[in-house]
Amino acid sequence: MEAGKYPPPTTVDELVVSSALDVLPQVIGFVRQASLHAGLPESAVFACELATDEACTNIIEHAYAGRSDGTIRVACWSDGDEFVVQLHDQGVAFDPGAVREPPLTQDLAARPLGGLGIYFMRSLMDEVRFDFDPMVGNTLTMTKRI
Repeated sequence: MEAGKYPPPTTVDELVVSSALDVLPQVIGFVRQASLHAGLPESAVFACELATDEACTNIIEHAYAGRSDGTIRVACWSDGDEFVVQLHDQGVAFDPGAVREPPLTQDLAARPLGGLGIYFMRSLMDEVRFDFDPMVGNTLTMTKRI
């Protein structure tokens, strides 16, 4: 699939929500049902839920700067032996390469707050890809092997 493009609508479960934190339970429930339907074991379902929660929170807090007037499109589908969660928004893009690895070996009290979101997503999912297009918007594609 081309970067930033969506699969054909007939193969996708899709949900569109506002960029408000109170929609997170709805998004997580949607991803849970889709991942269960795809046949993922409970541990992989939980990983998809947690990665999606972190990704949506980052979109709301950073791409939309906490504004609730944006939208987030959540799409889930199976592709062979992979389950895909894709999040699309029209918020501010960022460079994931500019995010430094978190200081995991530092004493917990000495670590700065935050900064673990991308680390968690990459640890929980088998593949995480960010695509940014000024005309199309931001697309985050996370893949979990079934």
